[in-house]
Amino acid sequence: MNAPLAPTPELALLLMREAFDRQRTAFAQEINPSREVRLERLARLSAMTERIAPAIERAISEDFSHRSVHVTRLADVMMVQTAIRHARRHLKEWMKVRRAPTSVAFMPGYNRVMPQPLGVVGVVSPWNYPYQLAMGPTIAAIGAGNRVMIKPSELTPRLSELMREAIAADFSPEEITVITGGADVGTAFVSLPFDHLLFTGSTGVGRQVAIAAAANLTPVTLELGGKSPAIVNPDADLEEVAPRLAMGKLFNSGQTCIAPDYVAVQRHGVDAFVGAMRRAVQKQYPSIAANPDYTAIISERHLARLQALLDDAESRGALIVPLHPEGLARAPGSRKLAPTLVLNATEQMRIMQEEIFGPLLPVMAYERLDEAIAYVNRHERPLALYWFGRNAADRDRVLARTISGGVTVNDCMWHFGQEELPFGGVGASGMGAYHGAYGFRTFSKDKPVFHQSRFAGTRLMFPPYGRTFDRMAGLLKRIT
Repeated sequence: MNAPLAPTPELALLLMREAFDRQRTAFAQEINPSREVRLERLARLSAMTERIAPAIERAISEDFSHRSVHVTRLADVMMVQTAIRHARRHLKEWMKVRRAPTSVAFMPGYNRVMPQPLGVVGVVSPWNYPYQLAMGPTIAAIGAGNRVMIKPSELTPRLSELMREAIAADFSPEEITVITGGADVGTAFVSLPFDHLLFTGSTGVGRQVAIAAAANLTPVTLELGGKSPAIVNPDADLEEVAPRLAMGKLFNSGQTCIAPDYVAVQRHGVDAFVGAMRRAVQKQYPSIAANPDYTAIISERHLARLQALLDDAESRGALIVPLHPEGLARAPGSRKLAPTLVLNATEQMRIMQEEIFGPLLPVMAYERLDEAIAYVNRHERPLALYWFGRNAADRDRVLARTISGGVTVNDCMWHFGQEELPFGGVGASGMGAYHGAYGFRTFSKDKPVFHQSRFAGTRLMFPPYGRTFDRMAGLLKRIT
């Protein structure tokens, strides 16, 4: 597939505004779609995903210059289909009008909570998992009964164009539409008066998105990133830890918002940790340059940034330790960067200040577990935290004394795949959550409804006020 010609900025802006107006009008004509309509839309999305899955794999690999087909199959295709099946299975339950407790003072009236769709939802998706991170929020939004506009990343133009064409073939523009274009189009997109906006990307851009949305009082869900730590407890089995940590770090070559961004290891165990990581990496990736399972870095700019992080760390005293015999050498024209540990990492190094988004893993040595906990708490709250070990008391101490978007214990990243758990950040790593029922709620308004009885006692509170009002106020004070 050749890279498509992008529309001119003027045409893209015109199409975007027209699409928004059409969706707003369509929603006004069908404010609360039936469960059957929502199920049918989800079924169409599933069938479309199944049909274009091979094209998704090709397009993403071309956009990356090379990406493992199996990474795309697992993270971009299988996870979308799993989310659709989960939503279809539970939609009836999520849509139910729920009874809510009623204060005795207002009986025999009663309360209910009615979930309703918000309207037109905007989804801004990134380049690292370009299909899954566009479709995941879309599944939740259409399950909740909304219309959806998607702005995918310009860094994956082939996949973005494939999505645009596939959505246009299977959905009316009033249901779902994809808007492609560069940064100028993205800036205008997030300035539209959406009823909800979900953005996945960097913390810096997330701040600008929040500012733009605030002008319209548009509520936002921000899925950002940051420095997600992995803490290796002194009692951890390194031969178990290393393969799981290597998988989490090197999946998509580390270009994952919840990839472990640094690892804390007890000082006397660092050498053993390095050896275990070498064995694990070389078993999972016998080669790098010619290995179809090993993904390239998305662009030359990102590759240069990673190399600059290594150079800065080395200049400040870090020891750069390649985890593979191929070392840091790259084949001509290749954007594959070999797995690398950075020992003696300190807070003054850029690699410990910026989200890495690549196959580089700094190692921070600690003497006591409380030092690792304190280090996490001195910095911005991470999107994910990983703990490895066997001591339940140490585990619970780490969980209780740190704050993060999510946690996987004794592995990496798998909390993201749980449709029964909310996924989202906290502080600088994001706000709000989705996945499963949590996504349905994010894109719904829980409308509170009080049903008054014909025998309501509240009439005793009507004016003119006097002794009856005073008696009722005293009674309410005692019973509520």
